[in-house]
Amino acid sequence: MLKHVLKQLMVISFLLVSVSSMAQNIEISGIVKDINSNEAIGGSNIKLKNSKRSAVADKQGRFQMSVPQQFKGGTLLVSYLGYKPDTILIDSNKKFYEILLHTKADALSEIVVTGVSRATLSRENPVPIVSVSKKKIEQSSESNIIDVLVRNVPGLNAVKTGPNISKPFIRGLGYNRVLTLYDGIRQEGQQWGDEHGIEVDAYNIERSEVIKGPASLMYGSDALAGVVSLMSSMPSVTDGLLHGKVLSEYQSNNGLIGNGLGLFYAKNHWSFALRGSYRIAKNYSNAIDGRVYNTGFRETNASGTVRYQTGKGNSTLNLSLYDNIQGIPDGSRDSLTRKFTYQIHEGDLDDIKKRPIVSDAMLNSYQLSPLHQHIQHYRIYSNNHYAVGEGDIDFMLAFQQNIRREYNHPTMTDQAGMFVRLNTLNYGVKYNAPKFLNTEFTFGINGMYQNNLNKNATDFPIPDYNLFDAGAYIFAKWKYEKWTIGGGIRSDLRYLNAQDFYTSTNPQTGFGQHVSLAQDPKANLQFPSFSKSFGGISLSLGSTYELSDQVSLKANVARGYRAPSITEFASNGLDPGAHIIYLGNRDFKPEFSLQEDIGADITLKDLSMSFSIFNNNIQNYIYLSQLLDADGNPVISAQGDKTYQYQQASAQLYGFEATFSLHPESLKGFSFDNSFSVIRGYNRKQIFKDKKTGGEYLPLIPPVRLLSSVSQDIRLNSKLFSEMNFRIEAEYNGAQNRYLALNDTETATSSYLLFNVAAGTKINYSKKHTLQLQLQANNLLNETYQSNLSRLKYFEYYEHSPNGYRGIHGMGRSIGIKAILSF
Repeated sequence: MLKHVLKQLMVISFLLVSVSSMAQNIEISGIVKDINSNEAIGGSNIKLKNSKRSAVADKQGRFQMSVPQQFKGGTLLVSYLGYKPDTILIDSNKKFYEILLHTKADALSEIVVTGVSRATLSRENPVPIVSVSKKKIEQSSESNIIDVLVRNVPGLNAVKTGPNISKPFIRGLGYNRVLTLYDGIRQEGQQWGDEHGIEVDAYNIERSEVIKGPASLMYGSDALAGVVSLMSSMPSVTDGLLHGKVLSEYQSNNGLIGNGLGLFYAKNHWSFALRGSYRIAKNYSNAIDGRVYNTGFRETNASGTVRYQTGKGNSTLNLSLYDNIQGIPDGSRDSLTRKFTYQIHEGDLDDIKKRPIVSDAMLNSYQLSPLHQHIQHYRIYSNNHYAVGEGDIDFMLAFQQNIRREYNHPTMTDQAGMFVRLNTLNYGVKYNAPKFLNTEFTFGINGMYQNNLNKNATDFPIPDYNLFDAGAYIFAKWKYEKWTIGGGIRSDLRYLNAQDFYTSTNPQTGFGQHVSLAQDPKANLQFPSFSKSFGGISLSLGSTYELSDQVSLKANVARGYRAPSITEFASNGLDPGAHIIYLGNRDFKPEFSLQEDIGADITLKDLSMSFSIFNNNIQNYIYLSQLLDADGNPVISAQGDKTYQYQQASAQLYGFEATFSLHPESLKGFSFDNSFSVIRGYNRKQIFKDKKTGGEYLPLIPPVRLLSSVSQDIRLNSKLFSEMNFRIEAEYNGAQNRYLALNDTETATSSYLLFNVAAGTKINYSKKHTLQLQLQANNLLNETYQSNLSRLKYFEYYEHSPNGYRGIHGMGRSIGIKAILSF
């Protein structure tokens, strides 16, 4: 009898729980359209405010969503890049919603998800964040994804070593001070090197966000200057059919040929994506240097994604591989003809003045020099987002391996000069608590474990080491009427350790080798063992006041933290690709920055504008200083490799950024867009006071930059051609006379003006599928120029040049054509 009663009670309880669970959710659906054309807006994002629940409209603009009962009076945030976002109140008696969006020319109010605790509108966010849309990425013809972002984000620049190596710099700071994220995962390679680029598939980036200023609160060390967040493409249609995208492009200057393929499938709870790409380029050219030897590359990418979606969240498993064989230019030339030469001997036998001249056939070939770098990067990672009660939780786990070989031995081309393998395990958990008294709280922990290993090489700039990183933070955002106030605190700990690292000379080859003391009792102790801990506190406090729906005033102050990188702390050797001998300092302290931002966003019917003023003071700023001998002359190896030693001082950077966009409502599709940035950087070490170029100015500070463009998008009634776009762009870079001349580190840079033009169209080759064609000419007038952020500017062996030009110049005119076929 008792057993029967218990069984009945269990059945009743199960039914009550089931009914309760069903009652907790409201099933809604709808369609998102353009208010002017009444066309569906496929791929638009529908987000339940204060929750992780979201949906993406299919190509017909339709969406479905399960809304928890407690959100029945809540709000939907509806957005799509290029349109003004809208908010829709949820009515428990209404099941279907028709949502009409207005077009706009700027992206000041888009929903952003990087660097903040939850999805929010950028006009409410005091931290400067700029979104770069899928449309802007697809309509650009650049050599890599960082160069695409530089064209669209004021305050973002790139230090370049040829077309395919661009390291992001935010407001004058770069290297390990800028954190790159790929699908929310820290991009961990050997990013300390000058010629070490970003290992991502440019054809797989659907959108990007750039945080300007310290983001250490969310990510810990290495986000001192900001964050570049890259998001990969995912299925946007859940119709159970196979969809895809084929991309093909050609760029005339360096003969770049690129092809990419993406396949997407989604139905019910499951989504799948497979992607791959292949790009190859030969040496680029300009009117002064001709073809620049050893600047070609060959890049292969592949990735796959599986996602499982439920009403309460989703789990995603991702795998990717990146393989790049990249030329390493050294700039050696014939002293009379200025034609490039190449190395065939080593050591004392290598006389730079007697190197053979590179033939025209070699310059025009896609065949890469045996002296190159080979970079491989593998990732496997899982992102997970789930509702927990009225809150939600995110957790991620990732493993990535970076392998870098740099070949610099012409007499033994299969022998790597540098060969390092870096394994990284990333982890993170974040909990968004239910809203309480108009306040949203976020709690999180994240960090990583790393192991670096030198393999069969001859040069060892950094030791083998282990690194453990951990940090915990709390962030709160309070919103009431027109005020939004956000702030938080974070504590970080980093632990580094390494064993003694011995090297000796290999008697067979004459090159260096890694040995144990047992193998060679007379070996050189290149890296003594160490065990070191770094720690720091990060803080952030900011506020936004919305004067109206059109005007937002912002202020933010943040304290950032960064532990010294492995090169700054422990390096002692040659980086073959950079042609620099690095010397670290084991007495270094962490960097701490205190940055203040004041800004405003203004969005009117016919125009939009924004401005931001920032001031950044850095304690224990780490910088490179060229090493001199007893006579005050630079220490240079037989192959011309300079020696640099890291030092610390106080530093200050400040600047101003502004955007202005005119988009009259009466001129549909017309836009006149402008962005302006100026940055000043100073070494505040007392001995450099008032020395200006003699040591007071920081290196690699971008000059005044103004980018202006006039564009026209035209929607056509034709069944074949649905739209066309035209753009004329002028890029002005001012002269940089605030440079670091100490020890000939930098030289002055002249101003230059580049013109670019572009045109494109979209062809409807079927009722649901399109072919997008884009034609773009960069540096239309074939201007000769040198950027002060180009390392190739300083690749020069002679004091005087017969043609009056020193160093290597930037890329000349390049005409690119891109085709994107969707199916």
